[in-house]
Amino acid sequence: MSKSRTTASARDTGTLGKAVSVLDIIANASEPLRFTDVLRLTRQPRGTLHRQISNLIEEGLLTVNRDQSYGLGLRLLQFASRAWASNELRAIAEPHIRKLHEATGETVHLGVLQGTEVVYLDKIESRQNIRLVSRIGNTAPAWCTGVGKAALSAMADEDLHDRIGKINFIRFTPHTITDAPSLLNEISTIRRAGNAYDREEHELGICCVAAPVSSTDKKLIAGVSVTGPAYRITPEILSSWAGITRAAAAAIMHDMAIQFSPRRSA
Repeated sequence: MSKSRTTASARDTGTLGKAVSVLDIIANASEPLRFTDVLRLTRQPRGTLHRQISNLIEEGLLTVNRDQSYGLGLRLLQFASRAWASNELRAIAEPHIRKLHEATGETVHLGVLQGTEVVYLDKIESRQNIRLVSRIGNTAPAWCTGVGKAALSAMADEDLHDRIGKINFIRFTPHTITDAPSLLNEISTIRRAGNAYDREEHELGICCVAAPVSSTDKKLIAGVSVTGPAYRITPEILSSWAGITRAAAAAIMHDMAIQFSPRRSA
């Protein structure tokens, strides 16, 4: 590969990364952002940012509201819908998380580890009147959620230490783990038991039991959980659901191994 081609590829990758960063900032903002807000947050040159936003709008990835603030474009919704519908893990896990939901009556999540967070890939809502506000596609911190800690426990030690080193520990509740040694100690407990718990660590009044899910090559690491309000889901109930949560995770991994086996893919 020529030097000029290598340089161009690197520049293209950087441009794409900056555009994705703009989308990420707008998507995660607590209130609508205007151009000057995005400019302040990205610290990019005004002309560069203007071109990026114009391109994103032209491609349907951003839209301009009546007050000149930005919103996510409908094309992203199309991408998300197609990604969700075609995701192999979600399709494999669906019957097993539905069975877990039927056994408990509470909300069941399937989350995939991404960086220091988990992305909710699927959710089956509780049959009870009071429900959770989590949504498919939302992210949550891995270090203080059951599904996140379960996923972390499935990592190889070297990768785990590297991942934990990148966590910016934020205290969400008085019960949140806020340092690496405490998290590593809990992950050791999770590995021995096969289950992770969130006892109001991310949100007060919310608790869950979770189990790790991973592909045989560890390239895909996830977790499955049963979640509910603390007043309804006592520690005793959580413990009683540990076995069926592990069984659901094991069933998902069994079907993943069959689906992703070399013989089948050949």
